Amino acid sequence: MPKLDALAKEGRRRLLVEAGSRCVSRGGYHNLSVDDVCVEAGVSKGAFYTYFARKQDLLVALADDDAAGLNELVADAADQAGGIEQMRRFVAAAIDRGADVSAVQLRADLWAEIGSDDVLQARFVETTRQRRVALAALISEAVDTGEVVEVPANALAAIFLALSDGLMLHRQLDPASFGWANVHRAVEALLEGLRSEPSI
Repeated sequence: MPKLDALAKEGRRRLLVEAGSRCVSRGGYHNLSVDDVCVEAGVSKGAFYTYFARKQDLLVALADDDAAGLNELVADAADQAGGIEQMRRFVAAAIDRGADVSAVQLRADLWAEIGSDDVLQARFVETTRQRRVALAALISEAVDTGEVVEVPANALAAIFLALSDGLMLHRQLDPASFGWANVHRAVEALLEGLRSEPSI
């Protein structure tokens, strides 16, 4: 039987990660079985274990996927002109993830597993640190140019990241607790409060 080339291997692994994400969104990580993922992906159990030594390794891959998506939001925000607009773009996009049921379920499952999985915790801490550093750089630049009031950039970046996670977790616990449109309005008011010169 011919061996899969690197591109095909990555495609097969991607298929499994996407299948795992769909399964988690429907029933959560705790209820997930390797068999479920294999059926969803249309592959054998042997194929799963070619890419993942255990079920927990799939969760790490899902966490990496989640981190990559959030990093794209930071990169997209950096492409905007003006510090307030950069912050607005990131926070709005991060909040919008709360409307995605699978993203909310995965985030809740990640937080539930972090305390008992050292590998997952280390990966989560590092990717969150990288994202916080990137956001803090945008904020520092806006402070330096005088667009944004003097504020500790690292702390504000941490608040933006925690805001997204916290809202998603609260929404998971109580779906009727708030409306996303109202969250956007409240965040807009907070961002305007950071502006050195209020917009006219």
